[in-house]
Amino acid sequence: MRKGEAGPIVGRDGESSIPDEEWERFLREAEAGIEDAPEEPSARARMVARRLREEAGRPEPWRSHRPARRRRGKNWYVIGLPAAAALLAVVLYPGPVAGWFGGGGGGGAPLAVESERPDQAPPTEAAALRPTVEQPFRGSPAARWGDGTAGIGMPSARATGWMDKEQVAQALEKSRDFLAASGLEPGVLRGERPRKAIALINPHQRDVRDYLAAAFREPGRENDPLLLFSRFDEEEVRLVGDVVKTRGRITYREGERGAVEVTADVTYVYPVVRAAAGSDEVARTIVRREIVMSWDDPAKVVVEPGTFSLVSYKADTTNGGCGTPTGYFTPGFGAERATTRPGDGPEVDPYDRSTSMETRMREAGDAECGTATRS
Repeated sequence: MRKGEAGPIVGRDGESSIPDEEWERFLREAEAGIEDAPEEPSARARMVARRLREEAGRPEPWRSHRPARRRRGKNWYVIGLPAAAALLAVVLYPGPVAGWFGGGGGGGAPLAVESERPDQAPPTEAAALRPTVEQPFRGSPAARWGDGTAGIGMPSARATGWMDKEQVAQALEKSRDFLAASGLEPGVLRGERPRKAIALINPHQRDVRDYLAAAFREPGRENDPLLLFSRFDEEEVRLVGDVVKTRGRITYREGERGAVEVTADVTYVYPVVRAAAGSDEVARTIVRREIVMSWDDPAKVVVEPGTFSLVSYKADTTNGGCGTPTGYFTPGFGAERATTRPGDGPEVDPYDRSTSMETRMREAGDAECGTATRS
């Protein structure tokens, strides 16, 4: 596995990644707000308030450990980030793992979109059906998943909080747009700055602004852009084809101050090969993210039109790298995996969506790395 040194991100054209108009808009001081509207609460404040509503007894401190669960493969997680974020990364260990490439088989009818949390993991097959450049999802449950946003279940809109039915429908569509711009946009996957995604985030959240500024300037464990965005170093790897498989769903409810709080829980599967010409060994990076977005009432909260406030964001990754953060996923291939030791964390099936992200992170405990049972 390649380990990179955190530092300034430089564009492929040789220019420094100095923010363009959208980036500058996001980072500039946003002192002017809506008259008589309170200051936009930080993501940390939102998360603490949410826990006070949902949990009995004393709430978990914001900067306390929020572990993520991952089976087989190294993982690490980030705690105390703005927006109560957490990250767990996993690399694959080439030890004895049943059904290494099982499940899916590369065939079968496409699955209907996910409408609720499944009660079990996808089935595993004994045959070692390895992925190829022609069939990059072969041997994986993702072979039957949807392509891009088609794999993300969308709920029916209804009047909620301060929004009528039509406004809720628009908020849901824009929430899905954020998922596409942060996890599916071809340029972003090649390592470009996620301008479209950033433009959808409320610039009045100072802690989120600070996190994003640091994440692209000097990525680290406490400021990792991979919490929200999927990025690969095109000098190291390239995506196979133009399809990213997804499975997940979007839900919503009334949040604070009548806001519409949207939760997206989505798993992305990225097939890649080494960047060198002629490379044909396919590896897969699997990322599951849970992002909670608050579409606030502008009469009560300082918010730019058409943007949401981040409440929380969590991510865990299989075969995306678990060394020093570089701002890019660093998938391992056969040679790297052959020298990888098993992690000290629990095993996890990266395709298993029957466990909530909260539970998955809690079960990981203090282990730095776990192991994925399949890719």
